[in-house]
Amino acid sequence: MTLPALQNTSVFFRRVLSQFPQDISLAFAYGSAVFKQAGTTQGQMGKNMLDFVFAVDDPVTWHTMNLIENRKHYSFLKYLGPRQISSIQSDYGAGVYFNTLVPSDERLIKYGVISTDSLIDDLLHWKTMYVAGRLHKPVRILLQSENGKLRAALVANLKSAVNASFLMLPESFSEEDLFLQIAGLSYSGDFRMVIGEDKSKVSNIVKDNMQHFRILYNNILQDCPQVVYKPQQGRLEVDKSPEGQFTQLMALPRTLQQQITRLVDPPGKNRDVEEILLQVAQDPDCGLVVQQGIYSIVKTSSITQSAKGIITAGLMKSNRPLSPPARKNSIIPIILPFSSPSAAPQRSPGALGSSAGTFCGPKQHLEGFINLKSLIFGNLRPSKVALQRGFCCQGWKRLWMFCQEQHL
Repeated sequence: MTLPALQNTSVFFRRVLSQFPQDISLAFAYGSAVFKQAGTTQGQMGKNMLDFVFAVDDPVTWHTMNLIENRKHYSFLKYLGPRQISSIQSDYGAGVYFNTLVPSDERLIKYGVISTDSLIDDLLHWKTMYVAGRLHKPVRILLQSENGKLRAALVANLKSAVNASFLMLPESFSEEDLFLQIAGLSYSGDFRMVIGEDKSKVSNIVKDNMQHFRILYNNILQDCPQVVYKPQQGRLEVDKSPEGQFTQLMALPRTLQQQITRLVDPPGKNRDVEEILLQVAQDPDCGLVVQQGIYSIVKTSSITQSAKGIITAGLMKSNRPLSPPARKNSIIPIILPFSSPSAAPQRSPGALGSSAGTFCGPKQHLEGFINLKSLIFGNLRPSKVALQRGFCCQGWKRLWMFCQEQHL
């Protein structure tokens, strides 16, 4: 079974792909410029940035060729060379290197590069859920190689999304309930949803794309022994017995099982994972525990990948003319959240949402860059950063606004 392409690749997408090195194992387009969302018109879709992900077998070779063909796509990091770019891609954040705000055929595009091995790992184990989560939703497959491991991992990722959603849903629910749950998995814990993302985003994705979700998940639901699927009525009934939930928990990706274990098992007890999952299966709050596990995975990857995106986007792009609401959110104010507590102005609770400007001196900005580097390179856990570095609500909002403006 392969992940279905929703329609034939158009001439436009073929032209986009022709601009890049051809050693790609999987290429797909996703997002609001590809699939209509509730509340948007076709005209608005045509103005949205096009988002792509390319999986490549050999990132060093691919970036070497891409630097020759498309050097202007890269930030100042191009001067470090393809090996360092590949290292930044693979070792930090969610294993993806994004080039954003790239002009292509009278449109702006953003493309992320991930190694095929890292993609397979994320699909199977949900190490970050960054690309795996995007593939829970309908995407437009542009190119797919004959890599059997990748094909199997793509299907396994969809099955994992179904299993996790079953655990968080009641015994009986609608198709729409299921697809809303699946689409929301990768947004659970994403700091951008907390700070400023449209709270109806998940609903907007699902509402106008029900048929695409059915195409994506129909075979899995038909073949799943844990559910009674009634496609004509659009209803499903899932086994919520402890035995049924234990079967679903055992089928979850490894990283999620590990997160659940950390949440449930007291420190020092070191019980077997199977024993812990059996306990969770009998807990009335089983679905909540699964949700918390997913939250912890997404939270870390969304923060570190977005922070890494500030560097891969570069100062030139980050300081390009912004739309009026985001003009004050250039790279310098963005560093404020990562500055020391002494750099953050004292605000009353009512002032957090104000548009009043803030100023940090050179010393505070240097501290901010150091803390940003520590966050990206994994030396500081996001929770500790939030507690110890004095992040303010306005600072987080600025980080989100920057990420939104740069499509990071």
